[in-house]
Amino acid sequence: MSLEEGFIDVTGGKVWYQVHNSHVENIPVIILHGGPGSSHYSLQGLRILGEERPVIFYDQLGCGKSDRPKNPELWNLDRFVEELSQIRKALHLDKLHILGHSWGTTLAAAYLLTKPKGVESVIFSSPCLSAPLWAEDQERNRKLLPKDVQETLMVCEKNGTTDSEEYSSATKEFNKRFVCRLDPMPVFLKEGAKFKNPEVYKIMWGPSEFHVTGNLRNFDCTSELKNIDIPALYTCGRFDEATPESTAYFKSLTPNAKFHVFEKSAHMPYLEEMEEYVHVVNEFLHNVEE
Repeated sequence: MSLEEGFIDVTGGKVWYQVHNSHVENIPVIILHGGPGSSHYSLQGLRILGEERPVIFYDQLGCGKSDRPKNPELWNLDRFVEELSQIRKALHLDKLHILGHSWGTTLAAAYLLTKPKGVESVIFSSPCLSAPLWAEDQERNRKLLPKDVQETLMVCEKNGTTDSEEYSSATKEFNKRFVCRLDPMPVFLKEGAKFKNPEVYKIMWGPSEFHVTGNLRNFDCTSELKNIDIPALYTCGRFDEATPESTAYFKSLTPNAKFHVFEKSAHMPYLEEMEEYVHVVNEFLHNVEE
């Protein structure tokens, strides 16, 4: 498999990209990572999709191997949508599939609603298509945590001490149940922490997965999902913070959509059940192309 990587000029700086390609003549898939302010790092195992088609990873501006400008005005949804257009143009991706994970699904939906040409299908993996609905789901999830953990989270949020060690420890309890259920947590995930930019995350989302205070807090495209008429696949884990109920609801609003739940996963089925995840994605893409 060949590997190409480099940098692309986008609004605000340079973005790092990587293409895995075994030179099969199928339509490329671009991966939109979660976050905001995370990186492609945890998703890198999906390079195995490159056996069937070109796979494009990129680290969104502000994180990973991309530039980290200090201008907080860059951290908004519209600029990330523009960035995706600029990457497509630079890499001559006239036809492509989009696979977004978590915040990457927010970005994918916002991009698709600009009506770009040449997008053959979209995969909404553990979707966040309504921040208010996400916040409601996490309120319910929090109530499943031990009482002392719930108490710590509430007190820290009330007192504005969400950057404390206590809050961080309580957040880890949430993550073990609803983000990644692999035990022990893969060492390589911990190594990926250096690629994250907490500043971008805080400005756009908030101090944690379940306390939404950033500029995405009112994002909700549910009323517009009827306008996404390309083939769509919605997936999530049975224990996902992107709950099966909400994911099924988004699917019901999308005209040409399918739905799959990974029964042993939380928010990272591409790690927790990698073999099945790759199988489901490949099968969907092949069906679209046939």
